[in-house]
Amino acid sequence: MAYVISDDCTACGTCIDECPVEAISEGDIYKIDPDICTDCGSCADVCPVEAISPEE
Repeated sequence: MAYVISDDCTACGTCIDECPVEAISEGDIYKIDPDICTDCGSCADVCPVEAISPEE
């Protein structure tokens, strides 16, 4: 399962540097490409607003 970014995202950029496979793209709310995401959780660990979680 890929991780997803909720509407709580503040587009701070912290998660982009943590992603080892560059699956995160910038925008008003960042997005994670589920085809690239390896489900490592690195992005969720560093998100200051806890906007990233495993897809349900």
